[in-house]
Amino acid sequence: MSQHLSPAKIRSGLKHPVVDADGHWLEYTPVFAERMRKAHGSKAADGFLAAIKTTSTTLKMTPRERDQHRVAMPGFWNRQAENTYDRATAMMPKLLHERLDEIGSDFAVVYPTMGLRLPRIKDDETRRAVIRAYNIVTAEYFRGLEDRLTVATIIPMHTPDEAIDELEFVTKQLGLKTGMFGSNIARAIPQPKAGPGESVWYDVFGIDSPYDYDAVWQKCIDVKMTPTFHSSGNGFGLRNSPNNFVYNHIGHFAAAGHAVAKGIFLGGVTRRFPQLNFAFLEGGVGWGVQLFCDLIEHWERKGAPALKRMEPDRLDRKLLMKLVEDHGYTDIADALKARDGWPDPDGMRLTGQRTELDDYAPCKITRKEDWVDLYAKPYYFGCEADDRLNATAFSRGNPFGAQLNAIYSSDIGHFDVIDYRDPLPEAYELVEEGHITSDNFRDFVFANVVRMLGKQNPDFFKGTVVEKEAASVLAAQQPQPLAKVA
Repeated sequence: MSQHLSPAKIRSGLKHPVVDADGHWLEYTPVFAERMRKAHGSKAADGFLAAIKTTSTTLKMTPRERDQHRVAMPGFWNRQAENTYDRATAMMPKLLHERLDEIGSDFAVVYPTMGLRLPRIKDDETRRAVIRAYNIVTAEYFRGLEDRLTVATIIPMHTPDEAIDELEFVTKQLGLKTGMFGSNIARAIPQPKAGPGESVWYDVFGIDSPYDYDAVWQKCIDVKMTPTFHSSGNGFGLRNSPNNFVYNHIGHFAAAGHAVAKGIFLGGVTRRFPQLNFAFLEGGVGWGVQLFCDLIEHWERKGAPALKRMEPDRLDRKLLMKLVEDHGYTDIADALKARDGWPDPDGMRLTGQRTELDDYAPCKITRKEDWVDLYAKPYYFGCEADDRLNATAFSRGNPFGAQLNAIYSSDIGHFDVIDYRDPLPEAYELVEEGHITSDNFRDFVFANVVRMLGKQNPDFFKGTVVEKEAASVLAAQQPQPLAKVA
């Protein structure tokens, strides 16, 4: 800590609050499970314990066994040990509430730890029971701390009905106002009869889903809850080393966020629901900048205007033949003549039997500003404090000069925060080194998360210690600065 200003010193020099968009608490499994049992029965408690047990089961396997079954190496020693004070703080919301000034935060949104895996439970009845009980018990732990803490409920997304049911319950019965939505839902792919096991694909909601999730997005508006995604990509595909946890862990939150952000955008969800914000947590904003650029660059080549220029009938066959003959490629000329001048007469009509050829059709892009309205404004990106790519959110080199909505996420409670007093000073280094301005920092640690949560629920911060300052941000609702576009 000697190389940093203290959190208190930094906070005292700021003219705005600090809101942590993504801290974590550590549910103490033996006690938490029994509270779940009392709240919602044995199926909930036993299902929770079974979901948690998967990590210890994997760690008991030998490297050879993990390799044979291709089971990804999970993390071990993931809880503070030498720093016992922080370990206790993670376990007890009341202690976290007491320590916020020391940490440098005025207000914090707290996400699960053990609960992160619950949306992956396969059995429908078990999953719904576990998540219902989890939300009930979690609400009890954080009751009375609402002036400085709000806890994220879990919203399962296997079907729209399941999500809507839980949204109704947590908002109306529990009074909770933040949701961690499941994403990248595994759907089974039927195997040939002779094939063993089961393969899966991952549902990203916006495109290719067997369900229409528009009713869920509308319900989010109705109950005033911003969808936030905190999903794992660990163990999937190219992040499936049986022996190297770091290999699996690096980039996995970004990969999970990238998939669902891309699906929601290309599915036209941000076009149909302009009043809705979406957040993708703990993966940083670097991938968000890259996706912003990639979507634009692909539209320039595969969007409707570009597709018109690529229609096979537009080919000038006579000119093509002349150029081939003039350059002496007689064998190519002979092959073209045999095909009436068409290079690929069979393949040129193949379009996958689609009726709509424009992958961007649901977005209804007609002007350059649409990219800002459909991506830069409604998307928010959770950024850990020590990620130097946080500065890219504020770069003038972003398309149209748009700033992306980076939100400060301490990640306290997890292994990558060894000391709770580190995150705010680490985030502030970008100001000290001149990579972002003080105004950028205000957006990062305060204004952006207020806009993210307050757009859906203008009363989100009512009754909290940041109520007055948050109301000022929401009242102003200043548009993001944009470079002049042609």
